[in-house]
Amino acid sequence: MEPSQLKRVKELEEELSRLKRMYTELSMENDAMKAVIQRSGAPDEKREIVQALNGR
Repeated sequence: MEPSQLKRVKELEEELSRLKRMYTELSMENDAMKAVIQRSGAPDEKREIVQALNGR
């Protein structure tokens, strides 16, 4: 492989790593939100939680 190709591969590997971390973080946040919504009781309470989460 040429040096320019190796550099591009390294850049792509770094970007992939960054995207994987981002996905993991968002997935964990999503799971936490689902847990909060499931633990809440009344539909009005769930609606308030969802609206608060969407407004941030």
